[in-house]
Amino acid sequence: MQWTDDGLIIGIKRYGETSVVLELFTREHGRHSGLVRGGRSQKLRPTLQPGNSVRVAWRARLDDHLGAFTVEPLNLRAGRLMERAAALHGLGHLTGLLRLIAERDPHGALYETAEVVADHLDDRTSAPALLVRLELAILAELGFGLDLASCAATGETEDLIYVSPKSGRAVGRGAGAPYAAKLFALPPFLIARGANASPTPADVDAGFALTGFFLNARVWEPRGMKPPDARAAFLAALAKDGA
Repeated sequence: MQWTDDGLIIGIKRYGETSVVLELFTREHGRHSGLVRGGRSQKLRPTLQPGNSVRVAWRARLDDHLGAFTVEPLNLRAGRLMERAAALHGLGHLTGLLRLIAERDPHGALYETAEVVADHLDDRTSAPALLVRLELAILAELGFGLDLASCAATGETEDLIYVSPKSGRAVGRGAGAPYAAKLFALPPFLIARGANASPTPADVDAGFALTGFFLNARVWEPRGMKPPDARAAFLAALAKDGA
């Protein structure tokens, strides 16, 4: 068995004296691990860092074996991301989100999204909104996508400013007004027609509140998990940057 694919490094574990087990999120083969012989060498160590993108060839006798990777560097962004605390915490959160996806289950669109997020984690302007969108994409890929296209009560597509915590559907201004205190704010940058808008810090906070609630209610809590420390650390670093 063998294949070649591009992947984003999301984890590394030592194996024996000189090797590592590399965990990738790949374009066509999903979250996949493999042995890299000599992976702890000075030559390979700079390449085999979380956040870097690589091209790998995977080989194994049988499809369900761990197999082995040979690795070529594509985008060595990890060193750059380590220079800012927020970027480093954001990377930790990104890798944790991708581990929520079942092993060897391909999610090509999610891979492309993760690559874009990884490229911008050190950009304090765009990284927060991109991470919100990644959380939203993770919910969708896990089967818990939010329906933000039309009002749950009226079916209208205009003036959507709320989200119901029960249904995960958008709610319009008029229909939601009597229940505003019980609804989440829907920031404009998460709506298709506002996708190119520049979100304000308040919009980003509202986005994280929205996705965090549904990730906890539908993913982390049912799996016996707590909201990840990396997420809290990223939000704290973000708040510090904005202070």
